[in-house]
Amino acid sequence: MSEAKTAVVVGAGFGGLALAIRLQAGGVQTTLLEKRDKPGGRAYVYEDQGFVFDAGPTVITDPSALEELFTVAGKRMSDYVEMLPVAPFYRLCWEDGSHFDYANDQEALDRQIHALNPADVAGYQRFLSYSKAVFDEGYLKLGAVPFLSFRDMIQAGPQLARLQAWQSVYKLVSKFIQDEHLRQAFSFHSLLVGGNPFATSSIYTLIHALERRWGVWFPRGGTGALVDALVRLFQDIGGRIELNAPVARIEASGARVSGVLLEDGRRFAADAVASNADVVHTYAALLGQHPRGVAEGKALTKKRFSNSLFVLYFGLDRHHSQLQHHTVCFGPRYRGLIDDIFKGDTLADDFSLYLHAPCVTDPSLAPPGCGSHYVLAPVPHLGNAPIDWDVEGPRYRDRIFAYLEERYMPGLRSQLVTSRIFTPHDFRDQLNAHVGSAFSLEPILTQSAWFRPHNRDAELANLYLVGAGTHPGAGVPGVIGSAKATAGLMLEGALA
Repeated sequence: MSEAKTAVVVGAGFGGLALAIRLQAGGVQTTLLEKRDKPGGRAYVYEDQGFVFDAGPTVITDPSALEELFTVAGKRMSDYVEMLPVAPFYRLCWEDGSHFDYANDQEALDRQIHALNPADVAGYQRFLSYSKAVFDEGYLKLGAVPFLSFRDMIQAGPQLARLQAWQSVYKLVSKFIQDEHLRQAFSFHSLLVGGNPFATSSIYTLIHALERRWGVWFPRGGTGALVDALVRLFQDIGGRIELNAPVARIEASGARVSGVLLEDGRRFAADAVASNADVVHTYAALLGQHPRGVAEGKALTKKRFSNSLFVLYFGLDRHHSQLQHHTVCFGPRYRGLIDDIFKGDTLADDFSLYLHAPCVTDPSLAPPGCGSHYVLAPVPHLGNAPIDWDVEGPRYRDRIFAYLEERYMPGLRSQLVTSRIFTPHDFRDQLNAHVGSAFSLEPILTQSAWFRPHNRDAELANLYLVGAGTHPGAGVPGVIGSAKATAGLMLEGALA
């Protein structure tokens, strides 16, 4: 009987976890290596004085993709984690005092749209039809299909052309919607995956249809509870996870990789290696001693990278019942601010914010009667704006607290029990993110599908990528989809 195949996955973010589960379920003995003291990657968890703070993704939009991970492993998701529906999906607020509750309720949506601009009720229906068509082509058909050759791209070309993929999200929305608030409401989604609504391909309008189809969900216990469920699933089917295991290098010679060397000197041999680490870090640092790593690392640094984020976690001694679970607080500018975020070399004076109030859905994330929150502001990455965040971070925190207290959360600063910040420096230093980008390569058309780093390396036959930097891209459904694409290649190729 031949010996079982082995794989090593570097990085226990959602992409790495999902890939490791698929490989282990496919009969490959898989080891998952994680640099930090907890799994999750960007979905890390902080706990402080009874408050639980999810560090990263909190908008879960395709539960079926998660469910599939448990199904392939012969388990049921409901035995591991409980998913709670979030309604409305988001409350969108503007500085003129108006707000829009974006919900999966057509009557409520029509009523709110009509109040802003009656003509946009019919326009929204046309936009929704377009979004569904893009969803069918771009997500259901292509979301988990690897683009390894330009021929794959050519074959998808007619559909992408028919859907006007060269147009930006904002431009496409504006074809159907006249009211400026509504244009913002239906174009901001690309920011959730690091995309500029004025530059990102209109393919990303599929996020709207995805939410309308499956809803928005939140795991009981927070996103960290979902990470824990995936870790438990992986271990239940025989997978091995090593924490506090920073990788020094991926060992390679000729056209193959042979394993992974940790900083502490331990070596893990493997028939195939997949990296869920940042793509530039994977090539330039982990493969820095191999010509392929040097060349690809250099090429990748010339690409356009997504914005970074400034994240502020805070616990209050009271619950703000006026908030919804997800609130988007639009600032005074939209296009101008987004230009500053993606192209600017300094920090803008104004900001738009995403405010997370998970205790609306799950009060257990804070002590009784208290509230656990985080707020994030998109900011330029360090390659565009080399801001000294050690100095600017505390100032920015104070500006955001003052703004939230004035407009959304009266008394906030007097109710503060604990707070912490996570800056572009932390994305760079703790997550090895190139230029502190929060979402890897910017999802413009010329950096998507075949133009994105491939799920399997073009030269090292048994090296694979998973996560935000490869196809299809960032966001929880994106990285879960990348794991499906990469697992298919690995199980057909190096691990067959």
